[in-house]
Amino acid sequence: EVQLVESGGGLVQAGGSLRLSCAASGITFDDYAIGWFRQAPGKEREGVSCISDSGTGGRTYYADSVKGRFTISSDNAKNTVYLQMDGLKPEDAAVYYCAAELWGCHSPQGEYDYWGQGTQVTVSS
Repeated sequence: EVQLVESGGGLVQAGGSLRLSCAASGITFDDYAIGWFRQAPGKEREGVSCISDSGTGGRTYYADSVKGRFTISSDNAKNTVYLQMDGLKPEDAAVYYCAAELWGCHSPQGEYDYWGQGTQVTVSS
């Protein structure tokens, strides 16, 4: 059974930091791109960041809205991807999901194979 489990969400003041984790099981971790997505109330789910080719150094991608503030990384020994979020803004508040995709980070959201249950990030102003 494939599982993606997010953790690390919480309440933080604007300007603060959080580190989200996405622990994967049941997949060959190196084969998959892992993406982070978020969905705020009343808004569509959007892509935040993604890492692929983690077994060979990793390629990383970021939405323009988080470039320079968020950093994605992976620990292949732990089958875990992290999203370090610094300089958080109220507009970053959302439920954050990680998802796994066999064909790379540029696949449309709807083609991602596996999804986690999400973790809530709340940013107070």
